Amino acid sequence: MNKIKNTFTIKDLENLSGIKAHTIRIWEKRYGVLQPMRTDTNVRVYDTRNLQKLLNINTLNNFGYKISNIAKLPEERIPEMVKEIITSKTVNDHVLRNFKFSMMNFDTKLFLDTYNELLASRPFREIFYNCFIPLLEEVGNLWQTDTITPAHEHFISNLVKQKIMVNIEPLQQGKPLKGERTYVLYLPEGEIHEIGLMLINYELLYNGYHTVYLGESVPMEDLGEIKKLFDNISFITYMTVEPRPGGTNDYVSETKKQLLKDSQNEFILCGRCAGFVDSKQLQNNIKTYRSVKEFADTMQ
Repeated sequence: MNKIKNTFTIKDLENLSGIKAHTIRIWEKRYGVLQPMRTDTNVRVYDTRNLQKLLNINTLNNFGYKISNIAKLPEERIPEMVKEIITSKTVNDHVLRNFKFSMMNFDTKLFLDTYNELLASRPFREIFYNCFIPLLEEVGNLWQTDTITPAHEHFISNLVKQKIMVNIEPLQQGKPLKGERTYVLYLPEGEIHEIGLMLINYELLYNGYHTVYLGESVPMEDLGEIKKLFDNISFITYMTVEPRPGGTNDYVSETKKQLLKDSQNEFILCGRCAGFVDSKQLQNNIKTYRSVKEFADTMQ
């Protein structure tokens, strides 16, 4: 039998919906909007139907519908009303909700249907800033709180990667318009969280720059070989978990010595670990950015 996670604690519901557990309990007891089950040890748990209903109720509540009135609605009417009130201003919340539900149920079709519906009216670049990046940030938070497993994270991350790759390929077929520098994109050894780097690659190609994409877990000596092949290189890396915070400054120091010495090269470090770099390490050819958007704004 499939072992997909299909029951959730009230803390899981809080993390997935953003509604405080205390509020969920009140809604459940006072208005009967959810129907929990009980484990053998008498702990309340909720199935996927309850999760989806709570997400829909939250949407209606955010639009000013009182929970007392929502509770009186026929259950099938609630998702219908959500569809009716979804507008261009609220579609992002609707999309994020569907993407999260797709992740929790390992539902590829729901992800693809939601993405394709969105793509019919929006360019990909807008989707990745307004939907993919917030989704991935929330996935990180859900993983840290043990609401989801690594399998959930891998599942949704690979679907997002597929869409980035599909949109990168047409850009790679064009001749770079700005060829004065070569941007070499890579992840340091041990780092496998690739989506941030892929998005930066997309932005550089979109803006007409020449890129060489090396991918995950690249040893420093391999970068030294690349250094021999191009002039004016911008080495770009994206650090999420590797090297560990205590090793980030050591990595920057080694990069200075191996890749920047006696050259016109520069080093750009993006991602969460950029916040751990000592300001004394920074110089004209070393820059840090905490997010893809922060880096992309420099190209405007």
